[in-house]
Amino acid sequence: MAYRNSLALVASSGDSTEGRGGLQSGVALRYDSAVPTSPSKSLDTFPNPSPERDYEVRFECPEFTCLCPKTGQPDFATMRIRYIPDRLCVELKSLKLYLWSFRNEGAFHEAVTNAILTDLVGTIQPRFAEVEGDFFVRGGIHTVVTAHHRAPGFTERP
Repeated sequence: MAYRNSLALVASSGDSTEGRGGLQSGVALRYDSAVPTSPSKSLDTFPNPSPERDYEVRFECPEFTCLCPKTGQPDFATMRIRYIPDRLCVELKSLKLYLWSFRNEGAFHEAVTNAILTDLVGTIQPRFAEVEGDFFVRGGIHTVVTAHHRAPGFTERP
């Protein structure tokens, strides 16, 4: 899905973004009320502003919630997502709404962590991606699930 701006950017006259990686100065922001604010299974993207370079993007989502598939009780986690983009990056608000969509779904920790990685890789096709689900203690057990993806031929540099 193509990226859709949630904020309208209005640059002052004479401002240029050339050679600045898409950065703008003198920008006024207007909220676009047409942007969804309810859970969604879609992830929006935008073009990688520096595709010639390997760089890491990290997200930490400390309010992730899904339901235990056995008891229906809520499971809370911190989801940590990191990736090295290729041609596309994931848009932040769509990621938030995507993660929010698991709130009323029953899922084992292993399944939900791998599902997030699968959807992320299917959407942005990164050079590298890792999703870590750090689930709160339940029944005296702390669970951490980490799933990885590497594009064919990609090796992380130290």
